Amino acid sequence: MGHVRLDFGNFYLLEGRGYNVSHSDAKGEPVDELRSSVRFPLKLPVQVRAEQSGVTGETEDISAGGVLFYMDSAMDIGSSIEFTISMPASVLGTATDVVVKCTGRVVRCSKQGDRTAVAAVIDEYHFDRAQ
Repeated sequence: MGHVRLDFGNFYLLEGRGYNVSHSDAKGEPVDELRSSVRFPLKLPVQVRAEQSGVTGETEDISAGGVLFYMDSAMDIGSSIEFTISMPASVLGTATDVVVKCTGRVVRCSKQGDRTAVAAVIDEYHFDRAQ
């Protein structure tokens, strides 16, 4: 039986696993990036705390394993962060807003125009229902 591959532009599914080919290596050749979780494009406010300082930003997309958000300042790759994302009841279809409190690590940081894109893995999270 052959391999089933579904193409979606720079993203494809092969045997139930997602690959992103939008990245390139040092020679400019496309590189498959294995994603273990589906990302959802959600633009939500996020509060990020690294060491003793806190900043705000906006998520670009979220998955069970990570998050990409934009903010005004850069963060050190490898730094531990705590962040809180407010999920509106209207988006979730619930009676109240849900706050997701996460701890994670910065894995990528790059300047994009006047903003900084920060990618982080989520090590732990828990949900709090807003009162």
